[in-house]
Amino acid sequence: MKTVKVHDKTFKTFILHEEVVAQVRRIAEQLNEDLKDTKPVFVCILNGSFMFAADLLKHIELPCEVSFVKMASYHGTNSGDVKELIGFNESLKNRHVVVIEDIVDTGKTLQTIVEKLTELGVASLKVAALLLKPGVYKKEYKVDYVGLEIPNDFIVGYGLDYDGLGRNLRDIYVYTEE
Repeated sequence: MKTVKVHDKTFKTFILHEEVVAQVRRIAEQLNEDLKDTKPVFVCILNGSFMFAADLLKHIELPCEVSFVKMASYHGTNSGDVKELIGFNESLKNRHVVVIEDIVDTGKTLQTIVEKLTELGVASLKVAALLLKPGVYKKEYKVDYVGLEIPNDFIVGYGLDYDGLGRNLRDIYVYTEE
């Protein structure tokens, strides 16, 4: 099992890139089928979802638009208040929107986004998350498309970071106390 050091912490291989890619393709196939009669807007939540979004959108066969918002909730390994750093720039009123999230844990970021999109008057709203931590997700909003459910461990790689580092790792790694 491969380990990597990010800042002062050691992480070990948790999910191999091939498994991630398989889940991304599965979600794309579901989206293609479920949204076949629409022209959705995919809203990618930066920074973490950039790899998932890029790979997912390569498999979307629908006419679609892509937009980005930047939210921040993590400081080191702790989740805190959600801050909107870059907001919505176009009108989403009466549009079919798919939010692309790298990971849903407590749901604070997702709740903030859902509330904002609801205020903007979207026609429909779906959420696609590569990873879900069902043990800590306490919000009522449904995550429509989930790649993998994982325990409440701290992870890096494939867009996920620890204080800005580790996003570029192909595989997903879990924190280990070595």
